[in-house]
Amino acid sequence: MRLADALEEGPAAHGFGIDQRWTLARVSDLIVRMFRIRYTLRGTANIMYRLGWSVQVPAHRAVERDEAAIVTWRRETWPAGKR
Repeated sequence: MRLADALEEGPAAHGFGIDQRWTLARVSDLIVRMFRIRYTLRGTANIMYRLGWSVQVPAHRAVERDEAAIVTWRRETWPAGKR
């Protein structure tokens, strides 16, 4: 499907800036651009559900986050502090 492929490309590929989250408003705008059909936000949610997309709350993480340091801290420092 053309819409499913467009959603997989991500919001930035369709001019929605660097924020990498699809919102119902953005998907609705994308549908208008691609198919010249306007849906309500509820109608857009139904389409997303039929395509296999679910509502998700994005995890907000710092850009500076160091996954390796976190793993090391959890493995070594945290257990020592629990004693």
